[in-house]
Amino acid sequence: MDGLGVAPKIFGAISTTEEVLAGVKLQNKRILVTGVSAGLGVETARSLVAHGAHVVGAARDLAKAETATAQVNKDAEANGGKFELVALDLASLKSVRACADALLGKGEPFDVIIANAGVMATPFGHTADGFETQFGTNHLGHFVFVNRIAPLIRAGGRLINLSSAGHRYSNVDLRDPNFERTPYEPFVAYGRSKTANILFAVAFDKRHRGRGVRAAAVHPGGIKTELGRYADPGRIEKLIAQINEQLAAQGKGPFQWKTIPQGAATSVWAGVVASADEIGGRYCENCHVGNIVPDDATITVVSEGVRAYALDPTTAEALWEKSEEMVGESF
Repeated sequence: MDGLGVAPKIFGAISTTEEVLAGVKLQNKRILVTGVSAGLGVETARSLVAHGAHVVGAARDLAKAETATAQVNKDAEANGGKFELVALDLASLKSVRACADALLGKGEPFDVIIANAGVMATPFGHTADGFETQFGTNHLGHFVFVNRIAPLIRAGGRLINLSSAGHRYSNVDLRDPNFERTPYEPFVAYGRSKTANILFAVAFDKRHRGRGVRAAAVHPGGIKTELGRYADPGRIEKLIAQINEQLAAQGKGPFQWKTIPQGAATSVWAGVVASADEIGGRYCENCHVGNIVPDDATITVVSEGVRAYALDPTTAEALWEKSEEMVGESF
């Protein structure tokens, strides 16, 4: 087996990166991962280099990323992989464009881009360009970055956008993306940005599948990482209590957080293991393609499924057009 669409094995919620990548060889594969200074990004990069890939890791704080990726470098050296860091601040289009231009200048192609970086439930604020923090960072930063470097994606390559079950908090609001007229609620803003991540994958897949490049969105699951640093602990505890009540009513055991290797497994599964036609234009979770659920389905980190609005091709096109308008750039 040699990477990119190798295996019909069945994986699930507790599968780890090592289980998903067992027997997969990624020599000669170049993979870009954003957000490699903590959590899922570090483990995603580590698991890929451990199977021989050349990973380019992007991070806002390079000093923090260098410390966080010490093990990534060790695993790369031990297994014939390579790892390098590039500076990328998704909350600044100046930084986004500079990073993209530097990569374009080198002209080295990528087999996979994993848009992993993001923020969650932040206090109300704005990016350097005046966009609401979560929509600006999670969606618009990646929208410009990925589209600029899209010519570097090899035919047969993939884009994997990290989304979340949190997309079920809200559809995108293209009339008021910056909460100028809507009362700000951190998780609604998070939901909008995570829905945008899925819709971006849908629209990108449509544009690039003709040359064999496919795009998908993934939900990693409930994991304790730095992403949750802004979330109210009381709210999280209340949510977990509700989940446990539902699980108990179904005769199931209590909720268990995923480990980071379990959380990163769906990213690498969709990126280099699943078949392209299976995941293209879809939402994936627990190492499989998610099913569409009703709009009134409960939002929890363990309930599966994707809202139909997050896969709607008309909304995906409208978001693309609005995003181009907001960033002042056409793709």
